[in-house]
Amino acid sequence: MRHINQHTCSKAVDFEVENGIVTQCEFIGGCSGNTQGVAALVVGRPVEEVIQILSGIDCGGRGTSCPDQFAKGLQEYLSKKSSMEA
Repeated sequence: MRHINQHTCSKAVDFEVENGIVTQCEFIGGCSGNTQGVAALVVGRPVEEVIQILSGIDCGGRGTSCPDQFAKGLQEYLSKKSSMEA
């Protein structure tokens, strides 16, 4: 799934989830070392845990950040998955 980021240096984040676990994460643009670090830390973790850890992180007073945008993307994923199961 691709989440288009807003108000961050990275343009988007591509990710995959299998059985509730983040299996792939790649930021498009942004600070390469930081986004690679975030991606490495979230792979293998449950979606809900990643959302809890990354939600609300602020970068430079923007009210969001690359990690926060990833959390928003995961929340969208959960919403879509929930609506498909209903």
